Amino acid sequence: MFEIIKSGGWMMLPIILCSIAAMAIIGERFWSLQRKRIIPAELVPYIWQLHRDNKLDDATIRRIRMSSPLGRVLAAGLLNRKHGRDMMKTSIEEVGRQVAFELERYLNALGSLASITPLLGLLGTVDGIIRVFSDIAVGGMGDPGILSAGISEALICTASGLTVAIPSLFFHRYFERLVDDHVVRMEEESLRLIDIMQGNREDV
Repeated sequence: MFEIIKSGGWMMLPIILCSIAAMAIIGERFWSLQRKRIIPAELVPYIWQLHRDNKLDDATIRRIRMSSPLGRVLAAGLLNRKHGRDMMKTSIEEVGRQVAFELERYLNALGSLASITPLLGLLGTVDGIIRVFSDIAVGGMGDPGILSAGISEALICTASGLTVAIPSLFFHRYFERLVDDHVVRMEEESLRLIDIMQGNREDV
């Protein structure tokens, strides 16, 4: 593996750095965007139970806010539950936009890596081809060994750039879809809570 990387030339270094960054982002997003961490299934029933028992005090709402992104959204509505449905909905929407933005953290960077690495591979390819023609100009076409190094560098850089870019692009699209799903689910849970708190729904 080291010999392959070495034969790819100097452009392999930024490609390797991009691959490490992409792997780190993918691992972090897999951990952070787990459904149970974003949208705990028991949260709305728990809030409804507290509401029926008249235990929704400020300290409890603070704990709900710190529990998860969904808890942060719902807590905004709970703090304004005495001001009517419209105020609850407005407060939830304001915090929901902030939470949605935070869920997209690092996705732009991952998309940029997916776009940059093929270009780095292309740059390495061009550099290898330039070296091939320079060697031809100096030594002629008689020695195949003169050409092999430059051609190898060109092919390795192209393959390496694509190897990093393809999974990066795949996971970028996957995480974007996952964030969209989480946002829609949080909206559903928020409307459900508003209906409960305003007396339009009796149970969960």
